[in-house]
Amino acid sequence: METKTIITDTHTHLYSEEFDQDRTEMIQRAIDTGVTRFFIPAIDSTCTKAMYELEKNYPENVFLMMGLHPTYVKENYLEELQHVENELHKRNFCAIGEIGIDLYWDKTHLQEQQIAFRTQIRLAKQYKLPIVIHCREAFDEIFDILEDEKSDDLFGIFHCFSGTYEQALRAISYNMKLGIGGVVTFKNGKIDQFLHLIDLKDIVLETDSPYLAPIPFRGKRNESSYLVAIVDKLAQIYNLSANEIAKVTTQNSKAIFGI
Repeated sequence: METKTIITDTHTHLYSEEFDQDRTEMIQRAIDTGVTRFFIPAIDSTCTKAMYELEKNYPENVFLMMGLHPTYVKENYLEELQHVENELHKRNFCAIGEIGIDLYWDKTHLQEQQIAFRTQIRLAKQYKLPIVIHCREAFDEIFDILEDEKSDDLFGIFHCFSGTYEQALRAISYNMKLGIGGVVTFKNGKIDQFLHLIDLKDIVLETDSPYLAPIPFRGKRNESSYLVAIVDKLAQIYNLSANEIAKVTTQNSKAIFGI
């Protein structure tokens, strides 16, 4: 792929401790392969300082979200939501994320997760920002809240989309683009079977690194340079050049984030 084509990673945890030994080299590898735009989701207040450091070191490449991840919704979730609100008040972010509902690990905090999701959707509307949704075994619960909150000013990305064709269409109907990453390369990922039916304008690319590495790196630490494997897979699915996939998905990311 020609390096002048810009590829956008709309979801990467560059501050993760998994990168502590070689973060600079890892980011440089990505930039060398054409992945030059990194959108960084928040998890909770403990990652804020590291996110600001990344932005300071890569002001042209790194763009920050603010939010409380559903699996970090614990007893102190109201304090964490207050932190989100405080940071939003202080400075600009590109999105509220990652937010949503996760019933894979733990169902005990479902009610708190629902409150946190709804609260952060309303913050996104207040600040005119997109949302980035984390959904795991919770499509119905998430769609219920999106149905309540849907409006022209609610928009964003359904991160790490791994649902059915019908769920994809429903997500898109709420002004969401689908975040497509390593799952599209998995034999059992299933989304590759219907993705060609989804308009490319409704898709953005992501790694979710250090998680969910694509084939042929599956099981290893994921990194943003591996986005090229996802571009190549989508080029096959859509029967387009890798450059065209990179170009359109980067345009889509600009439409969502305004950057």
